[in-house]
Amino acid sequence: MTVQSRSADGVVADVHRPDTEPIGVVILAHGAGGNRDAKILHAYADEFCRRGYAVARIDLPYRQRRPKGPPSPSTAAADRDGIQAAIALLRDEAAGPLIVGGHSYGGRQASMVIAEDGGGADLLLLSSYPLHPPGKPERARTEHLPDITVPTVIVHGSTDPFATTDEITAAMALIGAPHRLVEIDKAGHDLKPDRKPTAPLAADAVADLLTKGTR
Repeated sequence: MTVQSRSADGVVADVHRPDTEPIGVVILAHGAGGNRDAKILHAYADEFCRRGYAVARIDLPYRQRRPKGPPSPSTAAADRDGIQAAIALLRDEAAGPLIVGGHSYGGRQASMVIAEDGGGADLLLLSSYPLHPPGKPERARTEHLPDITVPTVIVHGSTDPFATTDEITAAMALIGAPHRLVEIDKAGHDLKPDRKPTAPLAADAVADLLTKGTR
């Protein structure tokens, strides 16, 4: 495996490439307050690369503008544009399936890109989808979920304050496409990738869904 940095057309990414011809492409965005070096993104990148994928960990536009701090709701559309730019730039890394997603905020923005026009993706990977602010279940972020038409894997920690397992299961039912829930026991929003088999379980679910395409 090799890792190379790419910066072009508004995209900043670290791309993991397997030693053999890649079987597909995975593009992952980070959570609010994080960046492409987030531990969870490294875990996913290493796992998917071991399985033959080219994997890009990208910095969203707000993080390119400033090294610290959370995103602003007023610039969320620009972050979605950044995901679309990454897809356009990196899709040709391999001819196989394109998997797009991210952790928390990054996954939510990716899901909105996919809901709007599909983004050319074959599968959506949502890691710790922030269904609602902690303690505020009435503010569920579900409006766009019925518009998602590609198979979706959601990786969820059983103690995540952004959603209970029952809440995330109910939200998933709004997605008309085939989907899988991967619950990480006794894990919170960070999914504990260094102590739990988070990345292998996510990759297993992705492989299963791409192969079977059924619930």
